[in-house]
Amino acid sequence: MSENLPSDADWMRMALEQAALAARDGEVPVGAVVVKDGQLIATGRNAPIAAHDPTAHAEIAALRAAALALGNYRLDGCELFVTLEPCAMCSGAMLHSRLKRVVFGAADPRTGAAGSVLNLFAHSEINHQTQVQGGVLAAECGAVLQEFFKPKRANPSPVRQDAVRTPEACFAGIADYPWPPNYTSDGPALDGLRLHYLDVGPADAQTTYLCLHGNPAWSYLYRKMIPVWTAQGHRVVAPDLIGFGKSDKPKKDGFHTFDFHRQVLLQWVERLDLRNVVLVVQDWGGILGLTLPMEAPQRYRGLLVMNTTLGTGDQPLSPGFLAWRDWCAKNPEFDVGRLFSRGNPQMEEGEWQAYNAPFPDRGHRAALRAFPPMVPEMTESPGAEVSRRAAIFWQHDWTGQTLMAIGQQDPVLGEPVMRALQKTIRGCTEVMLLPQAGHFVQEHGESIAQRALQFFHPTA
Repeated sequence: MSENLPSDADWMRMALEQAALAARDGEVPVGAVVVKDGQLIATGRNAPIAAHDPTAHAEIAALRAAALALGNYRLDGCELFVTLEPCAMCSGAMLHSRLKRVVFGAADPRTGAAGSVLNLFAHSEINHQTQVQGGVLAAECGAVLQEFFKPKRANPSPVRQDAVRTPEACFAGIADYPWPPNYTSDGPALDGLRLHYLDVGPADAQTTYLCLHGNPAWSYLYRKMIPVWTAQGHRVVAPDLIGFGKSDKPKKDGFHTFDFHRQVLLQWVERLDLRNVVLVVQDWGGILGLTLPMEAPQRYRGLLVMNTTLGTGDQPLSPGFLAWRDWCAKNPEFDVGRLFSRGNPQMEEGEWQAYNAPFPDRGHRAALRAFPPMVPEMTESPGAEVSRRAAIFWQHDWTGQTLMAIGQQDPVLGEPVMRALQKTIRGCTEVMLLPQAGHFVQEHGESIAQRALQFFHPTA
């Protein structure tokens, strides 16, 4: 090779750049490049999780891109550089593509098919022979993999292989969120996933306010309400749904189901043995949360319900929600913080940026993509039947107090939706209208929390 052309090490460093992009997206960090005549032809990186494709290895992606670039499925004269020894699938594809040469970095003693477990390239019976060289920048390539898996090995609460966990550094410096974290992985539904929750105030308090957030928020949403209640000696418990906030985030959109999230909440309430509960719900916090009390009505004494609905499937979804669902489908990478700032112009930048903290890259955003289409739309939709049972409970069996707060600027689940829900909840006559509030009513939370104190504790 001419001294003016990049060396094997130079090409491998480019493959390492692709591996770093894979790690950013929560994929196992493997990267590849294809070269011909000293020129870069194509790149590829691991993406089987995001693509829902078991063949989406870095090498396959690079081979496909190179074939498109050259207009030929035969890659005669091409060389492929990959950071990890190729598996049997990728080795076979390399032989079929007629590569001139394959160069890899770190050996793979578990699945490597270029000499570690087997060597497909050594079979002279195959009608094409591809040169193989291993060990180029092996230490650097191996270190990338070791660093990726290191948190899973060293952490006493390891991240499941099908999930990611937002680095704690993403939450550093967030204002008005001083409460210590609590974590649990207990419960059959969680099955090792780590759920984060706030638990502020005395465990034996007169009332426990159970605050459930929606999409795309997290427990930070309740930062203006929590101090009002704890200052009066009450307990506040606020979880981050799996996929949100500081809780673990499954990588696949399809992991998220109505029943999974409902079971997590039911089991978590049982584990904490919450009693004398005022249930505080909004958005998905209500779609899920309103189905909880019928399973253990003795635990609940009150309901504070804000801009939400029950997904029974027997009534059309609101035009505002349908528009939101379509917008999410067309804009899967939307800026969460900007969404909050548009509906709440009073927020400072540090506040709306805090809503971006849980989602540092697309690998952490599966729940954001999954939740809008999860709202039950038809009578047979998942979650619709249990929501209809919940509607019967609220209409006929609910004996607690109910306070409703409506953000009247909400185009998604605003006053028309809330007035329909009001008719479903027995004894729901106390309604607080907030003319300046939009969908995320909690951003006007101090006044709502004060009203709740007066309503639920009139003699305090």
